[in-house]
Amino acid sequence: MTRGKLFEVAKELLNRELLDKDKCYMLDCHTEIFVWMGRCTSMTERKSSISATEDFLRNEGRSTSTHVTLLTEGLETARFKSNFVNWPKKEELKLYEEGRGKVAAMFKQHGYDVKELLEDDHEPLINCRGTIKVLQVNSGEAYLIPLPDQSKLFSGDCYIVQYTYPGKGRDENLFYAWFGRASQMEDRVDALSHMYAIADSTRGFPTLAQVYQDNEPEQFFSVFQTLIVFKGGKSSRYKKLIAETGMPDETFDETKTALFRVQGKNSNNMQAIQVDQVSSSLNSSYCYILQTGLSVFAWIGNLSSTEDHELLDRMIEIINPTWQPVSIREGSEPDIFWQALGGKTEYPKEKKVKQYIEGPHLFAVTLIEGRQRILKEIYNFTQGDLTTEDVLILDCQSELYVWIGRLSSVTSKEAHILGQKFLEMDILCEGLPQETPMYMVVEGQEPPFFTRHFSWDPSQAIMHGNSFERKLSLLKGGSQQSEVSVRNSWPAGSRGGTPEGSRRNSISSNGRAKSASPIPNVLGVISCTSENQLPYSPSPAEVKLFAGSSPQNGSSDDSLAFASSPALQPMVPPDNVRVDQVEGSDASDNLSIYPYERLKVRSVDPVTGIDITRREAYLSEEEFREIFGITKTAFYQLPKWRQNKLKMSLHLF
Repeated sequence: MTRGKLFEVAKELLNRELLDKDKCYMLDCHTEIFVWMGRCTSMTERKSSISATEDFLRNEGRSTSTHVTLLTEGLETARFKSNFVNWPKKEELKLYEEGRGKVAAMFKQHGYDVKELLEDDHEPLINCRGTIKVLQVNSGEAYLIPLPDQSKLFSGDCYIVQYTYPGKGRDENLFYAWFGRASQMEDRVDALSHMYAIADSTRGFPTLAQVYQDNEPEQFFSVFQTLIVFKGGKSSRYKKLIAETGMPDETFDETKTALFRVQGKNSNNMQAIQVDQVSSSLNSSYCYILQTGLSVFAWIGNLSSTEDHELLDRMIEIINPTWQPVSIREGSEPDIFWQALGGKTEYPKEKKVKQYIEGPHLFAVTLIEGRQRILKEIYNFTQGDLTTEDVLILDCQSELYVWIGRLSSVTSKEAHILGQKFLEMDILCEGLPQETPMYMVVEGQEPPFFTRHFSWDPSQAIMHGNSFERKLSLLKGGSQQSEVSVRNSWPAGSRGGTPEGSRRNSISSNGRAKSASPIPNVLGVISCTSENQLPYSPSPAEVKLFAGSSPQNGSSDDSLAFASSPALQPMVPPDNVRVDQVEGSDASDNLSIYPYERLKVRSVDPVTGIDITRREAYLSEEEFREIFGITKTAFYQLPKWRQNKLKMSLHLF
């Protein structure tokens, strides 16, 4: 757009290089319009781009419901980037807070979906007054750290954090495996192994998490409340690496120069992170502590807040109560300050932009008999899509959740491997790093920071039976509750509901219904079938998830198969829900025949007056064989849970 007028730039094979930081652009996707604004454009240019877009829609006779999304350079959504060829994985962008706030406020007044948000307060989603235990991993063992030192971690080590907090009717456990930036791979493997072992010995099914230094979720900091991360390490493997490579040992002690960045939300969520003692580590958004051995400086950035200054004073008292710091404002530093940092150089002077994060995406990882695994995205998802026989992955971009159904035979360890494979694939081209925080959540034990992504009904979370039996119970108006089986018995109770302010995931952030994703509905299939496996007929939309895997040749090394685990198969639940109708081929002899398209659950022309629990029985023999790949007689000889799984995959219940 130039001076409020539109000029066509390109039609096909769009490249990122087409977008100039000094201009605004409109991308017409027919059902959706994107307005992209370069970071160097003025307020007038941005307002003109909005007016030009509105004129374009009127002149084209477009529907008034056409979705218009405004994007600022550097805050592009995955849907926008999917229209370009080879969009860069990472883009560094620096914006001043003042301009951001004014632009965002103006656009929101016009009712537009602005993909740029100001910082907001983060309230903990769980009770943060519980008890914490921290164990350090060293030489294959895990050692409990004394209470006074539990808030001090080293970047060369790995730790296991067990946090126990009061839930509804029982104590809940949350485990973290924390990997320091300079930690060794052997220690990371040991940390995960010990976390699984300790979790297995606790009551219930605790939530497990893997987090990397510099990528910790806010919930992790809220659990610690006060946290100090030092450089260096104490583990034998880290010390061995230092000795073998001849690298300097950066492990903190008060005789060395050390620079700490102070960050946090309040006195219940504050951290001091040791960074490289060079001036480029400074940022005007933060306050810093510089300890030189002889002097201690408290450096106050020009863009830091009053709350930041209070945290600075608190952290100095915690690190060493005997320090007598010299407070200096940015711009008034003495020469000795810069000398301690190796000289003055350029450093960031802007507030960091909070990146916009799209609504979460839910993927079903269906584990079919043998070693076949299908990955499928579920749009407009609800709590009801969490099927007890399956494993599902909730991609929140900044966090990843692997949800494990109670009737799935997948362990937390195997779920962790599934999550790692998902991050490697980066299906939605979000640039998900391998260091993305990952949670393993068991059905019936969902923590509030997971349930907030749904309109959560606790009563549904504690129903018993397989998916078909649960749906049948709901159709009959039943409200059966489960007696949740756990490793050790504890009183059954439901998890709390969705916190106020949580987002319903059937709508996008601007309140509109979610539109279809450009990613195919069924994203992939991996299989390693046996001769005795039931024939499976994938829908035309299904594609292979990884190159080199096929039903005939088995899964490749890149597949989701676990080399050290047996084939994952759904467990057969006890058949304890009575069904009034006869489940057999003979019962369909006198039924009317209807086409498959009218029998599907979401048919545009549904059949009425049928038994909705037996939709498949109304198919003709020929169409049944075409859809299911087997005859009706063979189908009704299958175990009931297997029948239900097939019907679910074909949208027949």
